[in-house]
Amino acid sequence: MSSRPVPPPPAGPLPRPERSLAVCALLGAAAMAAVDEIVFHQLLHWHHFYDRSTSGVGLLSDGLLHTAELLGLVAGFFLFADLRRRRALAHAWAGLFLGLGGFQLFDGIVDHKLLRVHQIRYGVDVTGYDWAWNGAGAALFLLGAALAVRARGRAPGGRTAA
Repeated sequence: MSSRPVPPPPAGPLPRPERSLAVCALLGAAAMAAVDEIVFHQLLHWHHFYDRSTSGVGLLSDGLLHTAELLGLVAGFFLFADLRRRRALAHAWAGLFLGLGGFQLFDGIVDHKLLRVHQIRYGVDVTGYDWAWNGAGAALFLLGAALAVRARGRAPGGRTAA
């Protein structure tokens, strides 16, 4: 079994660490949008992205959400590959969890409660669903924030930043 040599990172300055935070937040938000779209829209049929019109408009809105999610995943993976090649993923996990939780909180607070474009479910008391959805989103977001604070204190090479 032969091992492939690892090429050195490209010459030139490394991207700022915050770039890996943003790129991975994009991936996290797109991944959570995919989970929402696949599980709650397609498999469970609990709602569409926009439920305040006909079912045709609801399906169209689901298609647009799916398109945005796929574009986010594709763009995010290309950007992630560039950062990986440059060995500049200092804030990757933090960004992923911030994106996952950020999407979920935005959906739960803005889409469900403020704009009322849809609810998690219809025909039932949604209080428990809201607490579970927003609580899980807050936990993911707080985990991402804690990881970001931890990663921010570390400079490349394992030294603590001044």
